Amino acid sequence: MVARRVQTAIRVTLGAGLAAQAATIAGLAVVDHQRKRDRRDVSFPSAPPVDVSLDEVAEMAVFTRGSDLFDAMIDAIDGATQNILFETYIWKADAEGRRFKDALTRAARRGVAVHVVYDWFANLVVPQQFFRFDHRVTVMPHQPWTGLRGRVVRSPGLNHRKILVVDGREAFVGGYNIGSLYATQWRDTHLRVRGPAAAELENAFVDYWNGARGRRHAALPQPPARLWHSTFSVVRNVPSVGVYPIRYMYLEAIDRARDHIWLTHAYLIPDDDLVIALTDAAARGVDVRVIVPAASNHIVADWLSRGFYRTLLRGGVRLFLYRGTMVHAKTATIDGIWSTIGTANLDSLSLIGNYEVNAQVIDEALAAEMEQLFHMDAAQCRELTLDRWSERSLIAKVSEAILAPLRPLL
Repeated sequence: MVARRVQTAIRVTLGAGLAAQAATIAGLAVVDHQRKRDRRDVSFPSAPPVDVSLDEVAEMAVFTRGSDLFDAMIDAIDGATQNILFETYIWKADAEGRRFKDALTRAARRGVAVHVVYDWFANLVVPQQFFRFDHRVTVMPHQPWTGLRGRVVRSPGLNHRKILVVDGREAFVGGYNIGSLYATQWRDTHLRVRGPAAAELENAFVDYWNGARGRRHAALPQPPARLWHSTFSVVRNVPSVGVYPIRYMYLEAIDRARDHIWLTHAYLIPDDDLVIALTDAAARGVDVRVIVPAASNHIVADWLSRGFYRTLLRGGVRLFLYRGTMVHAKTATIDGIWSTIGTANLDSLSLIGNYEVNAQVIDEALAAEMEQLFHMDAAQCRELTLDRWSERSLIAKVSEAILAPLRPLL
C-alpha cells in the first residue's frame, strides 16, 4: 500500500512538473511570436575581411557579414576547375539559397565534380523539391541515423557543420547557414582558409562522406597531402563513432589561459565542467568575457541559458548581451594567441550530440583580429551585472527553475 502511494505521488509530481514545463514553453512561444512579429529592420557593426598569413600553410580571412561571405563563396564556386565539397545545416529555398544552388549546378555542368551534403531534419520546413538537383551534382542528405549503417551504433546526430572546399586549395568554415536572412540580418562569423591548410577541412568532409555514404555514393579520395606540423587544425565531433573532442579543446584552452578568455556564443548552456573551468579561470585573475544574444532565435534556449547567469556572474565572469539582432557566432580567442571559429555552440546538442567542426588556430595575428572583432561586438552589447540580474522578476526566476531540468537536453 505504501509503495503504491509513493508511486502515485511520483507520477503526480512528474506530471505536474511536465505540465508546468509545457505551460512555460507555451507562454514563451507566445512571447516569441509577438517579438518576431514586431521585429524591425536591423543594423549591426561588421568589418571587412582582412587577410592574415599563417606562416606558409594558410592565408586566412574572417567574415562578419553574410553578404560578404556569400559573395566570396560564390566566387570560389564559380572559379572551381576540379571539385567542390559543400556541406551545410540549414539551406533556405530563397534568393540566396537559389543563388548557391545555381552556382553549384553551373559548376557541375562545366565538368567540376560537385558533392553536396545538407541536414534533412533541419530543412523539413523547406520545400523538398528545392533539393532536387541536376543529375551531375552528387547529393547526400544527412538524416539523424546517417552513418550508423553496418557499424556499431553509438549515437545518431544532426549534421550541424558548414563547410565549403574548392579544388583542395580554398575552404570555408563557421556559423553561417545559407539563406537571405543570414546574408543581412544575423551577426555571425566564418573563416576562409587558402593554401595547404585547406586540406584539413577537405579531409573533414571526405571522412564524413566516406563514413556516411550508402551504396549509391562512391567513396571520395583523401587529400594527397596533409601537414604534420601546423598551427592550424580542425577538430570534429563524430557521433557515429562516439568522438566529441571539441568540448575538450575548449576545456584545455580555458585551463591554459593566464590573461584573457573572450567567447562569443549563440547558445550558452554549458555543463558543470565548463562552468567550473570558466569561474576557476576568473578566480585566478583571467579576464573572462562572454557575448551572448540579448534575445536569440530560440527563446527556450535563452531561458535555459539564463539559468547559468548568476553562477557565472558570481564567479567573476563578465556577460555581455548583444542587442539589435541575433548573434549566431561560435568563436573564442584566448591570451592573444589561441582562437577557434566553427559550428559548435557551448551546449549539449553541440558538444555531445551533433556532428560539428571547429577550426583551431594558434597564431598571434589571427588572435589580434579576433580581439578587434570582439571589441566591435562588445560595443553593440549591454553588460549584465549581478545586481541587475538579481532584480529580475519573480516570474522570471520561477520560469527558469521550471525549465532547468531541460538543460542537459539542449
